[in-house]
Amino acid sequence: MDTSDRPARLNVGVLGAGRVGSVLGAALAQAGHRVVAASGVSDASQRRANDLLGVDLSRPDEVMRKAELILLTVPDDVLPGLVSGLAATGADLRGKLLMHASGAYGLGVLQPATDVGALPLALHPVMTFTGRGDDFGRLNGCTFGVTAPEQLRPVAEALVIEMGGEPVWINDRDRPLYHAAVAGAANHMVTLIAESQDLLSRIGVEHPGRMLGPLLGAALDNVLRLGITGLTGPVVRGDAETVRKHVDALILAAPEAADAYIALARLTADRALAAGLLKPEAAERLLDALGGNIWT
Repeated sequence: MDTSDRPARLNVGVLGAGRVGSVLGAALAQAGHRVVAASGVSDASQRRANDLLGVDLSRPDEVMRKAELILLTVPDDVLPGLVSGLAATGADLRGKLLMHASGAYGLGVLQPATDVGALPLALHPVMTFTGRGDDFGRLNGCTFGVTAPEQLRPVAEALVIEMGGEPVWINDRDRPLYHAAVAGAANHMVTLIAESQDLLSRIGVEHPGRMLGPLLGAALDNVLRLGITGLTGPVVRGDAETVRKHVDALILAAPEAADAYIALARLTADRALAAGLLKPEAAERLLDALGGNIWT
């Protein structure tokens, strides 16, 4: 792809050449921007910087000096201190685009840098990155949660499109709830499926993933197409005795899993009742099986 005639090609720096930063930097480079520096502390970061970004690791101050667009791709808990530290060093941030990829944070975390002239962007890819070779390809068609000052919105959305993504605007005040929704769906799904695989392994199922795959694929397709009306299973059928047997078995085999099952069954019953999928009398029977009030 020839990008030489595109305007506003930027020098890009990556502060935190981890799983996310290296992939985003590589995507920007493919769009014609120039990755000029990256920082990191691990051997893995060094490999990613070499392999994906084509640079050696530099000191953070070198990244700041060389770059016009700076990716702050560090863990969420590190981000506030990093931004405050950058502002406190007296580095010249005037006119530099400062972008983080955190879902939970919005523009507020960048305020110390904004106060000294940086241009803040919050671009969160709604994707999981494992550090494997297929991470880069996952950006194609990936949604990004975009938050920026209104005057920078065109810039933010253009960067996402150049990385192969689809920008979706998220109001700054809604970032925590937005992130809870997407992280809860992806992360908790992994935990639930891993727990199910472990339970099946305990009773001698040799390939639990093979058993679960078609079921989970159909369930995911149902919910994405139909929402809560795609729900199936004993809760929506009101099969209280089946649910009670599930709880009893889990209490014996995996008490921590039983707690999660009960909480999710209550939420499932509550949503099914609200949607008219579960009759009130069936909900009452489920209430006994689950040992608590399912109405919220």
